[in-house]
Amino acid sequence: MDHFHPIGIFDSGYGGLTVMKDIIEELPSYDYLYLGDNARAPYGPRSFERVYRYTVEAVGRLFDRGCYLVIVACNTASSKALRTIQQNDLPRIDPMRRVLGVLRPVTEQAGSFTKTGHIGIMGTVGTVESQSYPIEIEKFFPDITVTQEACPLWVALVENGEEESPGADFFIKKHIDNLLSKDPEIDVLILGCTHYPLLIKKIGLFLPPSVKIVSQGTLVARSLADYLERHGEIEARCSRSAIYRYYTTDSTEIFDSRARIFMNATVRSNRITLP
Repeated sequence: MDHFHPIGIFDSGYGGLTVMKDIIEELPSYDYLYLGDNARAPYGPRSFERVYRYTVEAVGRLFDRGCYLVIVACNTASSKALRTIQQNDLPRIDPMRRVLGVLRPVTEQAGSFTKTGHIGIMGTVGTVESQSYPIEIEKFFPDITVTQEACPLWVALVENGEEESPGADFFIKKHIDNLLSKDPEIDVLILGCTHYPLLIKKIGLFLPPSVKIVSQGTLVARSLADYLERHGEIEARCSRSAIYRYYTTDSTEIFDSRARIFMNATVRSNRITLP
């Protein structure tokens, strides 16, 4: 453990595995430790205070396991907790550690994807209500129009293995129609939840061909590679033995079964408790 300093990846459930998969493809030689707080998922409907508390607990546990760098691969947690952790908690816990999110890598590039200047965001209730995407996109691209749509059941579809089922069609089409009725000029759809890439095939069925779908994993992976290149003091603390470990706060059997779908590989997890 003294020499094991993985990059931590945290999500409320399984969705962060889509980010982890892309990060491993971009940076395969580093060690990674994934923590899914499945026992307390979903975070989307929960209050800011509770999401913040849960996220601090998870980040703290990853620090305890040797992580100097943690990626909060959960849009709800990135929206509701990340800034407070970065500004208030890290200086107190350990100013030499870092916690990054998944919003910034997407929002700082959002404008390069659109020709009409109209972007749509699909996210959980918590992410949409936080207004994090519109706020962050406006910082980089003040002339872009951002329209959001909360999709409360999409995470449940994925986590219950219903992403390919005919029953998913109704809920996916409903929210896409809602979004496009608010702004028909949208030509970019940002998937503001790490679960949603597993719904891409279904989403594509109900979108006009002119609308480009943007998911987060690839952008986050490239951003992390750039971050490590620019911050040698952090990169030097991350161990590189290509060891990938997984923890869940719920059933390891269920986690391993579902995680295999996200990672397209066999996963063996360990159970961990959070306060």
